[in-house]
Formats: sequence, C-alpha cells, structure tokens
Amino acid sequence: MDSVNDEIRALWADMIATMEAMPGVGLAAPQIGVMLRLAVVDASQTRGQAVCMANPEVLHASVQLRAHEEASPNLPGVSAVIERPRAVTLRFLNADGVTEERDFVGLWATSVQHQIDHLNGRLYFDHLKPVKRQMLLKRAEKLRDRA
Repeated sequence: MDSVNDEIRALWADMIATMEAMPGVGLAAPQIGVMLRLAVVDASQTRGQAVCMANPEVLHASVQLRAHEEASPNLPGVSAVIERPRAVTLRFLNADGVTEERDFVGLWATSVQHQIDHLNGRLYFDHLKPVKRQMLLKRAEKLRDRA
C-alpha cells in the first residue's frame, strides 16, 4: 500500500470500534477478514489515543525482553505469557499518509509486535515451545467444544 485514502481511514475507524468493543489494545485487518497490512493499537490508560498504521515494519528491537500475558479473539478463552522485545522502533504510513518512525515501549511495544505478527500470518502462540503450544491449542479446542 503506497498511500492512505478515505476508504482506509474508514476501515481504521471500524477497526478501532471493534478493538474497543472486544475490548483489546490492538487489532490487525486480517483479524476482521481484510487482507491488507493495516493495524491499530491503543495501549493508553485513558483510551482514545489509537495509532493507525499501514505497512508497519520493525526497524529496531531492544535486546531487553518483557513478558506479558497475550490473548487473541482468534483463540477465545486462552492466553499465554510471551516474551518480546521491551521496546521497538517502527516505520509505517500514518493516518495522514505520511511515513512515520516511532518508538513504542512496554504494552505499546508488545501490542504492535502482536499486530505485526498477525500481518505476517503468525499468532502469539507461535512463539511458544511446541509442547506448550500444543497444550494451549488443546485447551482452546476443549473450550470451543463446550460452547
């Protein structure tokens, strides 16, 4: 995607509303069936400060890791503690269609990395060792079967 237009901005607005309704701190377009490299993240305490990103890419990741319990509406009812870089620098097209480089730290960094994983066809549990991943998937299957 080379530019941002009103259609993309409307999609971001829908994604923010969906993210807030979940509630969550991020959402990638493929999670709602839109196969574009778009994501929104709002890890602020007060909310209403979502960052809209097109084509986000990690330019730099800190060596220091941060553990955080992650979940996804794609696999309801289960979660896992994932270690990711504590801080990242991203490059992306913002809502004005301008290329931006921005640093994200803490929960913001975790969420943007989680969304980029979705854009790359990965889920948070792909970061787990095979045995832990199998246990999580079996637990999710049991929950789904009960519903």
